[in-house]
Amino acid sequence: MSGRAPRLDSRWFRFMIVGAGLCWSITFPVIALFYQLELYGDGAMFSYAVAVRDVWAFHWHNISGRTSVFLLTLLPAETLVGITGNPWAGIILYGLLFYISPLAGLAVTYAADRSSGRLIFVYACGSTALLCPLIFGFPTEMWLAHAIFWPALALGHYAKPAGAGAMLLFIAWLLLAFTHEGALVLLVVIVATLAPRGLRSMAFVRAAISLIIIMLLAAAMKIVAPPDEYYADAFLRAARHFFDPGIFKVNIVLVLLATVAAYGAILTLLSAWLPRSACICALGLWSGMLAVYWLHFDHSVHASSRYYLRTALVVVTPLLGTLAALAAMTREGIILNRAAMLQHALVSPSWRMRCAVASLFVAVTMIHGIETAKFIASWNSYRNAIAGLAMSTDSDPALGDTRFVSAGRISPALSPLSWFSTIPYLSVILSNFSPNRLVIDPTGNYFWLSCETATRNRDAELTVPMQTRELVRKYSCLHR
Repeated sequence: MSGRAPRLDSRWFRFMIVGAGLCWSITFPVIALFYQLELYGDGAMFSYAVAVRDVWAFHWHNISGRTSVFLLTLLPAETLVGITGNPWAGIILYGLLFYISPLAGLAVTYAADRSSGRLIFVYACGSTALLCPLIFGFPTEMWLAHAIFWPALALGHYAKPAGAGAMLLFIAWLLLAFTHEGALVLLVVIVATLAPRGLRSMAFVRAAISLIIIMLLAAAMKIVAPPDEYYADAFLRAARHFFDPGIFKVNIVLVLLATVAAYGAILTLLSAWLPRSACICALGLWSGMLAVYWLHFDHSVHASSRYYLRTALVVVTPLLGTLAALAAMTREGIILNRAAMLQHALVSPSWRMRCAVASLFVAVTMIHGIETAKFIASWNSYRNAIAGLAMSTDSDPALGDTRFVSAGRISPALSPLSWFSTIPYLSVILSNFSPNRLVIDPTGNYFWLSCETATRNRDAELTVPMQTRELVRKYSCLHR
């Protein structure tokens, strides 16, 4: 290339990826706490359970395979409520611990990664920037699984073989395994990435033994703490649809795929005339096209679909982790002779490749930023609408009680924000635990609490007013 050609050396390429990952991971807890995203979706029920100090009995005993999330976020929050007597303190702590996990994961990854140039950390930042905004806002346990995966991968390759290193590795892997059932896939992939180091190497043998022990513990936990019969059926239905391709038929996925296709086509056409600046010009043209789409054609809100796209993390995260491990081992010379072409692509990409990837990275980041802003604006309106109904005098006695009101009174434009099973708990929290009305979605067909559990919680000595807990008990006893 000529000396006049634009430069995007590897240092700036890395700086862009790391910067994007760190910026997103810092932004997540700030936005989440400011806009109360810990209350969105299932988070409303989790937050209410924290407020009334009954998280395990309300739901978490049903998902004992996700105990890490309970121990790392919900139990500390519930404990704080018990100490302070302030439900809001616990809810805020829950939100902080949950949404700060990507930043904590990157910090531990940086400390554990001893690869040349900390390649695993760089890939972790890229994965955080590309994948986490897809599900940001919905409290799926895969959020924590992604955060723990990257330090678990780094420790798998670089933890010291004995003593504190081995113990730290096992703890990280155990925490990862108990974030979500899908995290077992991530663990298997980590073990597979260690195979090039030798099937008899200390790293691989230690990993294989740890995986077997953790698998046995996961199976034992399911036997010791099985889910309720009511939830077991719901869990089975959800598991059957976890990898349903229809999950990806949502607007944001289509926009991302169209972005890759459109950018590639524009880049190919411009390369013939502007070989030195084609990738930058292609990005400019694509940005103009996307602006027209957003201003004149797009009316979607990426809201409830954030929950279902957790599947993308189970699929894409291990792929990025594999690439990170291969790139690191290539630099170490472990797989140099077996994958020379891979070495060139992963470790020493050409300027044109770096420019194209950087431009796509910028494009995807821009899409995530706009979609997040749209989601936050809609969530703010939805939250205000639920709060207004909860404090109103409107009533729909047909729902089972004169103090119940239908969520159907809210504008249909806000329906993408609705998560029918947790609306009652959201209305309680947004009314500062003293609602005039319990807001209920009349189309709801899943009910979190049994009558027995809700009754026992009503009779407990708690800060949340008994009248409010009685409303929740009435609602629960009508259906379970």
